[in-house]
Amino acid sequence: MVDLAGQYRRIKDEIDQAILDTVASTAYIRGPQVAAFEQALADYLGVRHAIGVGNGTDALQLALMALDLEPGDEVIVPAFTFIATAEVVALLGLTPVMADVDADTFNLTADTIEAALTPRTRAIMPVHLFGQSCDMEPILALAEKHGLYVVEDNAQAIGAEYTFSDGTRKKTGTMGHIGCTSFFPSKNLGCYGDGGACFTDDARLAERIRVLANHGMKRRYYHDEIGINSRLDSIQAAILGVKLRYLDQYNAARRRAADRYDALFAERQDIQTPVRHPRSTHVFHQYTLKVPAARRDALLEHLRRKGIGCNVYYPVPLYRQQAFARWFEGQSLPVTEQLTREVISLPMHTELNEEVVEEIAGAVSGFLEG
Repeated sequence: MVDLAGQYRRIKDEIDQAILDTVASTAYIRGPQVAAFEQALADYLGVRHAIGVGNGTDALQLALMALDLEPGDEVIVPAFTFIATAEVVALLGLTPVMADVDADTFNLTADTIEAALTPRTRAIMPVHLFGQSCDMEPILALAEKHGLYVVEDNAQAIGAEYTFSDGTRKKTGTMGHIGCTSFFPSKNLGCYGDGGACFTDDARLAERIRVLANHGMKRRYYHDEIGINSRLDSIQAAILGVKLRYLDQYNAARRRAADRYDALFAERQDIQTPVRHPRSTHVFHQYTLKVPAARRDALLEHLRRKGIGCNVYYPVPLYRQQAFARWFEGQSLPVTEQLTREVISLPMHTELNEEVVEEIAGAVSGFLEG
């Protein structure tokens, strides 16, 4: 599914030097590399504040902690995504509420969010799934109308841009109150271990996140509130500082591979290639097809037998996960149910070339023709 070794070889000298410099400095925690990366990330995203944390899940948790929500407050999340988005809601004693997604983009919409609203709703957590933005303008309008916080889960779409109706362009993760991302190694901007970040234009929220991520401590050994320990370490920050300079190139390479896939599948009526929302660029964290549900699992096994990386993101709606059984017994959202039976993701990474893409596409088409 990814070729991290090939990507590393292209920038090996820069990465190795960054790691060696950090080791020599012995500033392994909260070193200057962290501050430098946070500033570079904020500049890249066009926000005032970026805060490096231990991982993407921590970023989501810290964002919600900073909003001072009360136990029982409801937070709307998509039913079709990775568990972390809903998991942090439950961990904080809040109530996750699942909303359905758009059948083409796989993202939350203002309509699906509105259908899930109740008088206890306090926040919305749109996930920019697989590499493109939710349609944020109507979502933000809905949030403003109802006085709701918006926390963007940008773990899969860093570098993507959304265009508002007035022509304003903003990067994903910068449109709500707080944006969050993961630097898990396979992400578009990935480190060589765990890492994550929160970003915001709100100085008060940025300071709260920094304090909460540091045991609730502004001044050493004086703890103003209960926090957690979540730090982006200096070595990972140094690696990310190098890779951030290549992020736009990496995303462009992913788009070229996606365009080639699209062209090879263009004549097939039994495959729906990824649908690009007209207001968002797509950075293709995943290249996800929809195929006939009756043949999806057999196609998955066929590709694996041929040594072709593939996966299903996601095979089970969040509300059907055992962890959430007590909240959602009997819930069924039609689009989410259908997507879990139809989607399959093909290899997508920065090192794909036309020959490999053609081999993969040929294996998919050959099976479906059989």
